[in-house]
Amino acid sequence: MSRSTRWFLLFLAILAILAVGFSLLFVSMIGTDSGDMETMSGGSGGEIALVELKGVIVESETIVRQLKRYREDDGIRAVLLRVDSPGGGVVASQEIYEEVRKTRDAGMPVVVSMGSLAASGGYYVACGASLIVANRGTLTGSIGVISEFLEVKDALSKLGIDVNTVKAGRLKDAGSPTRKMTDTDKEYFQQLLDEVHRQFIAVVEDERGLTHDEAVDLADGRVFTGEKALDLGLVDTLGTYEDAIAIAAGLGGIEGKPSIVRERKRRSILDRWFGDFGETVADLRRELLDAPVISYRLARP
Repeated sequence: MSRSTRWFLLFLAILAILAVGFSLLFVSMIGTDSGDMETMSGGSGGEIALVELKGVIVESETIVRQLKRYREDDGIRAVLLRVDSPGGGVVASQEIYEEVRKTRDAGMPVVVSMGSLAASGGYYVACGASLIVANRGTLTGSIGVISEFLEVKDALSKLGIDVNTVKAGRLKDAGSPTRKMTDTDKEYFQQLLDEVHRQFIAVVEDERGLTHDEAVDLADGRVFTGEKALDLGLVDTLGTYEDAIAIAAGLGGIEGKPSIVRERKRRSILDRWFGDFGETVADLRRELLDAPVISYRLARP
């Protein structure tokens, strides 16, 4: 083997090592793992597990895993689900709702404590709980479905960029940002959204004990304050986070002050370096890269 060949192979090996190293660093920066349990506040009574659903819902695995873990833990007497979310993906919201319902139906009380916002998918998830507690000023409801399509055809044309699409199937490229949406495309997506909307309405109707007409009347995408939601039967009572803890303790048969426990998160390298900014970057990455096409999500200004 010539000397130049050896140097070339050495160079390739160094590049490979660097690539692996940067990949591991990138994963550690953006990823978070779950760890052991930690006690947030101690008490002489039994344990209440805190599960936090915050921000846009883009995945369900983390919350589902926690709920299943607590449901199978004999030391946990109740689950407190803190929701502060505008909603998010349809499937992720449905999967979390199903796990909340399973936990409730298995005999473990699940109390939802709504923060400032528990709308659309956030409200969908809450419907599976044993009892829903909202603050007076909580914004909730937003029972609807939304899908937004970016159109860049004219912008690309001004830049002298053309996109050629080859497809098999009349609607295969429906919603593509590189062409204008046709009436057929709009009808197709409207049918999809209507079907998913129907699923949302059915859950609200069943879980909240409303008539079909009552549920449909509330399912036009409006948000309601917690106070109004109580009048409409969308939540069970008004109260603070601490009130929700007391309610969960009562439903769980806990005497005395309960212990609040939750799953400890291992901080990623990005979190250690940049603190809250690291979490913001990770949330932005999830929202941009994992954003679903059809969402149970509040459309913010």
